[in-house]
Amino acid sequence: MTMIQLVQFQKTEMNDKQPFSLQLDFRSGLPIYIQIMNQIEQRVISGSLKPGDQLPTVRALALNLRVNFNTVARAYRLLDEARIISTQQGRGTYITEVPPAEVPERLRRESLQALAQRYISEARRLNFSQREISQMVKDQLLVWKETQHIERE
Repeated sequence: MTMIQLVQFQKTEMNDKQPFSLQLDFRSGLPIYIQIMNQIEQRVISGSLKPGDQLPTVRALALNLRVNFNTVARAYRLLDEARIISTQQGRGTYITEVPPAEVPERLRRESLQALAQRYISEARRLNFSQREISQMVKDQLLVWKETQHIERE
């Protein structure tokens, strides 16, 4: 996958003063707001974003990513609804204590669904049949499985 844009946003107000970077791929077919959500969620899961860490404001992140304000606002709203972040009027947006266990799984599934929909749409646009699409997925899963098995040996 070719990264179209690598954007760095310095998180000047965060406790550890580490750079906050997001990688956006505008050609992936995965909506930008989902890419933002996934990357924030992954940082929470990995521990690089900890409870209480402050995120950039919606406006600041949108400006630095060069995306529409509403795109970042949507990602933040959905993360807030999932209780991964908490937006406090006048104070900022922070990582919450511990998100419920089902939240990461739901976000993972939504990302996979969006990728599958994009793949199917592109394959249909190229006039592949449902059978051809299904067979290609099966073939590629077998190749992937064999590759994983070889790498472990």
